[in-house]
Amino acid sequence: MAVERTGVYPGTFDPITSGHMEVIRRSLRLVDRLVIGPAISIGKGPLFTLEERIEIIKDDIADFPAAERARIEIVPFEGLLIHFAREVNASLVIRGLRAVSDFEYEIQMANMNARMEPNVETIFLMASDRHQFIASSLVKDIARLGGDTSQFVSKKVYERLKRKFGKS
Repeated sequence: MAVERTGVYPGTFDPITSGHMEVIRRSLRLVDRLVIGPAISIGKGPLFTLEERIEIIKDDIADFPAAERARIEIVPFEGLLIHFAREVNASLVIRGLRAVSDFEYEIQMANMNARMEPNVETIFLMASDRHQFIASSLVKDIARLGGDTSQFVSKKVYERLKRKFGKS
């Protein structure tokens, strides 16, 4: 019997963007089970609460085919990513990369995680050219200043951002 391959896709997802969704879709080709891990305690001071971020992720994957949705779990985590990976029996950590600057940080983290847990691999998925520039922080800045974020996030996230910033 084949062993189930579980991957963890951690992040703040504040809010989840089209780039995050691309990584989720592509990750499902690589793993049998995907655990999306929104970080509980993040120093960045999130715009959306943990509960809102979980709800937003659920809303955005609601349109996936049932067979794909059945392979996704959303499990918030706090603390070391590698501990979380062990808790959910993940053999892979999936990280999306937009630019070389992301890689410099991510490779350090991947190497530290590999030292702490050699049985968990980190896989980097390069963002496609149409999503390379999208960052949650930039999306929030655009929304805060009254700009149109509809090309960077789903319609559901777009509406939530408008409500959050009191824009109609």
